[in-house]
Amino acid sequence: MGSQFDIEAEGARIREEGRFLEEIAAEVGRVIVGQRPLVERLLMALLCRGHVLLEGVPGLAKTLTVKALSQAVGAQFSRIQFTPDLLPADVVGTQVYQPDVHRFTVKRGPVFASMVLADEINRAPAKVQSALLEAMEERQVTIGEETLRLPEPFLVLATQNPIEQEGTYPLPEAQMDRFLFKLKVDYPSQQEEEDIMRRMAGRVPDPVRAVASIQSVLAAAKRVDELYLDDALYAYVAHVVRATRQPAGYGLSDLSGLVAYGASPRASIAMVRAARAHAFLRHRAYVTPDDIKGVALDVLRHRVLLTYEAQAEDVSVEQVIGRVLDTIEAP
Repeated sequence: MGSQFDIEAEGARIREEGRFLEEIAAEVGRVIVGQRPLVERLLMALLCRGHVLLEGVPGLAKTLTVKALSQAVGAQFSRIQFTPDLLPADVVGTQVYQPDVHRFTVKRGPVFASMVLADEINRAPAKVQSALLEAMEERQVTIGEETLRLPEPFLVLATQNPIEQEGTYPLPEAQMDRFLFKLKVDYPSQQEEEDIMRRMAGRVPDPVRAVASIQSVLAAAKRVDELYLDDALYAYVAHVVRATRQPAGYGLSDLSGLVAYGASPRASIAMVRAARAHAFLRHRAYVTPDDIKGVALDVLRHRVLLTYEAQAEDVSVEQVIGRVLDTIEAP
């Protein structure tokens, strides 16, 4: 009885501590019609201090959603439009010679912000994409002989258009692995599209207000790290990730010829962090198997690489991950 009371009391505390997240979602909802799952996933990324790759056709409010979220939390926002002629120095910064003092000084690039929107990231060549690797992984940038820390929190929110191939450069696997989530942004429903038209035909909406602070986000992120996750669930996550690497060993022999590379250990870490954030948003002090299943697709989608055989048979990565989740028994 006492244990049950403790769980309920802890849940009530988490509900109170996470109330500001509902205010953020509501504020973003004033300018964004629909896209509630997207907003929730971006909030989870904030709590996990993880990067997000957004994939969707133009016109689905990806950029507007990210910008509205940064304004709602009062975070410094920076937008980088990736183009084929972009240079690494245009992203991270460079050394500039100061003739009056006869020395070089560092000019910081737009990556020095809490929330960085890398718009159409696959339009820039690999040398520019790789300029973000150190920033995304180590939260720092090295320019010349100086290593500079990035703000806390630091999130890269990258967008890419899946329907255009000409003039684009696919992200390398090493960089894809550094994104916590890969989210597919879909078209709005009929009702949502009608609401969008009405809203765009009306008056200009009021600007997004800052309803939370970076300090409250960091405090909540620390709280998320403390949520209870049972040893059996650690084992479950490991089994799910390992099944993408060795499907035959988990009774999934039919997937062996379809999976070229399974998920890395980063996927296991990301799934645990994301599952804790998923539980936090549902006002729970502990993680359940449903939390893990709820984030597995977005965590694994970009980390499981399929073979040409899978493409020829029109098998999607979502189908492969679904088979793994259906086969691995949850505790």
